[in-house]
Amino acid sequence: MRNILFLLFLSLVISCKQENKQKVSIESDANFLASDALEGRQTGTDGEKKAVEYIQKRFKDLGLEGKGTDGFLQAFSFKPKTHPHEEIKFTENADGTITGTNVVGYLDNKAENTIVIGAHFDHLGYGGDGSLYRDSIKAIHNGADDNASGVAVMLNLIEKLKGNHKNNNYLFMAFSGEEMGLLGSNYFVKNPTIDLKKVNYMINMDMVGRLKQDSALAVYGTGTSPIFKQVLKSHNDNFKLIQKESGIGPSDHTSFYLADIPVLHFFTGQHEDYHKPGDDADKLNYKGMRTIGSYIYNIIGDLNDNGKLAFRTTKNESEETPRYKVSMGVVPDYMYDGKGMKIDGVSEGKPAKKAGVKKGDVLVKFDGEKITDMMGYMKALAKTKEGDKKTIVVNRNGKEVSLTIEF
Repeated sequence: MRNILFLLFLSLVISCKQENKQKVSIESDANFLASDALEGRQTGTDGEKKAVEYIQKRFKDLGLEGKGTDGFLQAFSFKPKTHPHEEIKFTENADGTITGTNVVGYLDNKAENTIVIGAHFDHLGYGGDGSLYRDSIKAIHNGADDNASGVAVMLNLIEKLKGNHKNNNYLFMAFSGEEMGLLGSNYFVKNPTIDLKKVNYMINMDMVGRLKQDSALAVYGTGTSPIFKQVLKSHNDNFKLIQKESGIGPSDHTSFYLADIPVLHFFTGQHEDYHKPGDDADKLNYKGMRTIGSYIYNIIGDLNDNGKLAFRTTKNESEETPRYKVSMGVVPDYMYDGKGMKIDGVSEGKPAKKAGVKKGDVLVKFDGEKITDMMGYMKALAKTKEGDKKTIVVNRNGKEVSLTIEF
């Protein structure tokens, strides 16, 4: 009898240990990844290595198989750009190379096809080229929303998907090098550790931690498979969905779309802390992150019985982007879906700030031309050169305000 009781006690202890291993909250994951101890997780730094170790351990504890080139890890080396328009090339054993590391885990359901679920974990370290921080004092850019939030939601999805929706396998990827040009995802697609022909579709999460009061959620890639729009709509009870058909965009889903794989990319929008030291974990909307994770889980469940999805090419909006000779110094609100171009931020010392443009203004006219959307603004700006004076009209709290802007 004692032996039986001891065995029951032992099995209970083991069960509790296994359960405790898995019960790490979204808050815990995001807070660790966005802590000062990781010094902004810039690719190739000690801070990034700490993030790699943490994510690798989480993958192991969640019962995933390693699917990198060295267990869970897939390292890649490259030489950084010497000028902005140069294409980065992957290389080894060359002077001045930087090494990044993808973390790759596999949930094997013995299925024919595999869904890739990814989020980049690197950020800007102490700033650098991508920073919008203008103070002379060096400061850590913790990147809580960009993109500890995406990694935390991905880790939570692993828990949800274990034992469920088993008609696909799942490849979970934490990408390095995204901030330097989608390097980790690009390298993986060129050097895959699974057969890309067996990849059903790819889900990407980048900046999903700042769901606002209007519950606006942008989903990119909705045109990359015919079934996506219907499924997104049928499970949406919580969001003001902003759907973008294009599979091309400034995050890692682009690498997979260019390999003819359907993609969905989730994004809650930019904010005043974007690429600044203020992007900290205490500003994340954790309830919103959980809601987004549940939404993605339900989408995966709906698609579970649909077999391999059809891929469809979409218009590459980035190819239509005009080239500029000048800048207004504004950050567009990418979540705005009304008429005109809403301004989400105004840079100090730039023409827009000097002219009196304010955050929240909606640009409706530029030099006499009606502005109906962001592309209209970009085309109008492309005609402008240094030294020009232009009259713009903004809608400010329901009233049209005319301003003169000097470039």
